[in-house]
Amino acid sequence: MLHRLVLLLSFLCVCTCGRAQESGYYDTSHFTQADTLRGSLLPARANYDVTYYELYVDVDPREQTIEGRVEMDYTITGQLPILQLDLYENLQIDGITQKEKELRFTRKGNAVFVELPHPVDTGSRHRMTIRYGGTPTEAKNAPWDGGFVWALDQQNRYWVGVACEGEGASLWWPNKDYLGDEPDSMLISVTVPERMYGASNGNLRKEIALERERKRRFDWFVSYPINNYDVSVNVGHYVHFDDVYRSFDGEELALDYYVLDYNLAKARKQFQQVTPMLEAYEHYFGKYPFWNDGFALIETPYLGMEHQSGIAYGNRYMRGYLGGLIPDDMEWDYIIVHEAGHEYFGNSISVADHAEMWIHESFTTYMEALYVEYHMGAADARRYLVTQKKFIENLRPILGPLGVNFTAFGSSDHYYKGAWMLHTLRGVLNDDPLFFGLLRSFYQDHQHSIVNTQQVIDYFSAYTERDLQPFFDQYLKHPELPVLELREQDGQVEYRLAADVPDLTMSLGLLIDEEPVRVDATPDWQPLGRGLAVDRVEVDGTRFLVDRRVVDASE
Repeated sequence: MLHRLVLLLSFLCVCTCGRAQESGYYDTSHFTQADTLRGSLLPARANYDVTYYELYVDVDPREQTIEGRVEMDYTITGQLPILQLDLYENLQIDGITQKEKELRFTRKGNAVFVELPHPVDTGSRHRMTIRYGGTPTEAKNAPWDGGFVWALDQQNRYWVGVACEGEGASLWWPNKDYLGDEPDSMLISVTVPERMYGASNGNLRKEIALERERKRRFDWFVSYPINNYDVSVNVGHYVHFDDVYRSFDGEELALDYYVLDYNLAKARKQFQQVTPMLEAYEHYFGKYPFWNDGFALIETPYLGMEHQSGIAYGNRYMRGYLGGLIPDDMEWDYIIVHEAGHEYFGNSISVADHAEMWIHESFTTYMEALYVEYHMGAADARRYLVTQKKFIENLRPILGPLGVNFTAFGSSDHYYKGAWMLHTLRGVLNDDPLFFGLLRSFYQDHQHSIVNTQQVIDYFSAYTERDLQPFFDQYLKHPELPVLELREQDGQVEYRLAADVPDLTMSLGLLIDEEPVRVDATPDWQPLGRGLAVDRVEVDGTRFLVDRRVVDASE
């Protein structure tokens, strides 16, 4: 149960007023009531806590339809005459029952409002059954848009996947579609045509042949809390093979792979990269977080997605990102390294609002560099990070408006710029044991929990014993980078730090004639040295995401 009411109180002032956090950089005028109903904690959502789901779904690849039901266990936490569920309006609800009694409900867009029997006592526990079906939303470009992917494999056989981050799990099954309320555990039962295989999250508990219906049912169980967009089903002509990872303490982790039958040989070779990846992440953060559910890769008709303990893999057994993105002399599989990183940040540590998705993506993107550093060295890790700089746009803040299911970031800065923010912090601290101790300690103190931005800042500040609020405010809340300004004044070079946050100071590494120099940059002009020219002074661009600007001495 990960409904952390205390951690989410900071959102309530935003959510209950039904509007987005004001932002000078994001146009909040287009947000609708539907956005607020999805993104906020109004009483019909705030006053109950989901503890368990059973999802039963029958997938028909030929007709591209689904039929199913959800059993939802929940606890009343406050006054709740009306309970809000979420299900996209293109899917029909065939009925909602509780204790064998049909419940009345109304729909407003993608929100479903259920009238509960009275009295409803705080602390009481209930099970609700929702029967539903229809033609789910189809993804046009998964995983960047959400929905089902109805595809054909290379032998023209049906192949199905679903990814729904951003758009939300309610595009294909009824649930409380709010990131801040994760069930303690979940059963996912997928029924498919008899010659196909249905793969999902967690461990396979049971496979049942439904001979009269010419179908097969696969029951999967997730024993840890799971955010709802991580829940997925995959249907194809899969074969299964397995392996074992041994942790540093000797404990064995089950590795399971589900791939199209004709790709078995490729997969056996490519997935050997899983062990060195898990080793690197265990070194920096600790053991894989969903140990009892195992680690799995499932081949999908789209590129990839971090589905907890059942990661979607669609990189076509290529190096990098479909053959590119990483330096030419590196051979690792980007999707394995990146999506598995999300098991730590995104799945184990999660956020309650999409506007804070930087916590998922920035840490995970930096984990790619840590993977390189562990296996190839710090210089190669910095070289890899430098290749990401060209993707940083600095158009909008990394932190989006809260309370409105905000997903339209408009750039990838919460990936690359966020990773460089963490790398810059490492450079500012200039103390690798402190920095790596911080990362490990933060992860281990917050694993299997939901966090927000302020918690990250407060923890980092307390651990390092310095006020990092101005640093994070600059990189998260403003699109512009801090700037090292240089000028020639009275025969010497002077420097200062210019930023949107007026009290920002940073310890920076400079290169003067390519020799490293350390300075403490503040908003005030300081002398750097005589006998210099400003064109001989650069910011160390392999360690800091800070702009450089030469200004006139009269400014």
